[in-house]
Amino acid sequence: MTRKSFERLTEDVRRTALLEATLDVVSQDGIPGASVRRIALKAGVSAGLIRHYFDTKEDMVRAAYMYLMDGLTMRAAEMAAKAKGQPEASLARFVQANLTKPSISEHAVTLWATFIGLNKSNAGYSDVHRDAYREFLEILEALIFPVLRANDRPDDSTTCRQLAIAMNGIVDGLWIEGSLAHGLYDSADLPRIALHACEGIMRLPDGSLTKHLTL
Repeated sequence: MTRKSFERLTEDVRRTALLEATLDVVSQDGIPGASVRRIALKAGVSAGLIRHYFDTKEDMVRAAYMYLMDGLTMRAAEMAAKAKGQPEASLARFVQANLTKPSISEHAVTLWATFIGLNKSNAGYSDVHRDAYREFLEILEALIFPVLRANDRPDDSTTCRQLAIAMNGIVDGLWIEGSLAHGLYDSADLPRIALHACEGIMRLPDGSLTKHLTL
């Protein structure tokens, strides 16, 4: 590793630590209470270092929102990629990853609710949400297509898009419910419930997706 690449890696680690500290403080105190001083204290750095990475507090909070949303999607995509060559398993793992820890958590849904409330009043946050939603749908569409083809189901772009939107609704709804931890049911059942619902809307044989659940 060269000195320059080491320096870039160090900067990436510091920036990530700042974003994670920002999310922790926003989760605890809300955006109005997430002062630069509080975030610096949480991250164990000086306020001056924060200004090295971000021009304003809003830039930092918006970057933290993007980091949160990207992390949720990419974690699931990485799980799906581990089942390369197995279309049903890849789709099942993507759905399962969204409905199990660390993606499903009270911390994550609290942050999501905080940020989603700003979408109508702040174009910057709205842009982050729209881009994250678009990326999620595109990944789902790419996972859905080979499953439909392997099962001799219509696999045109419109069908894949509509199924991705419907499945996103299933995942989002169960993610919110499970993350709230209200105790009405065992959140460990959510991946199976979601995959069974996905089998239904995709008109797949029972068990096509659920059989690929991992412990």
